[in-house]
Amino acid sequence: MNINNIKSAFIIFSLLLIHLSNNCLGQVQSELPDPLEAGWKGESVCDVLEENESIRVFKCTFAPVVGHDRHFHAEHFGYTLAGGKFRITDTTGTREVNVPTGYDFYNERIDWHEVLNVGETTAVFLIIEPK
Repeated sequence: MNINNIKSAFIIFSLLLIHLSNNCLGQVQSELPDPLEAGWKGESVCDVLEENESIRVFKCTFAPVVGHDRHFHAEHFGYTLAGGKFRITDTTGTREVNVPTGYDFYNERIDWHEVLNVGETTAVFLIIEPK
């Protein structure tokens, strides 16, 4: 086998691994709802503001003692329109955090999390997902 055949075989093998890993991730994520499908006690907490072939933009609103049932996130950028205090449970455990108004964040993905507004104010988040 010459070096070009080895390189070609390696490229094909790498692409196959990427394809298989993406399919496995999709299967894990499909077992949980995305942020729009997940709600709180059967009620939606997020509204779509814009969706097209490039992006999906939604706003999630959490009054005091309102949360977001366990869900996953695809790649996204977020911006806090109105901050609040949250109890967050994810793969690292449970913690309480103060999320200030004007806070922005980016995540390649979140396998799962669930949140609860434990503060005294209504918190609002803008989420932008590339497609």
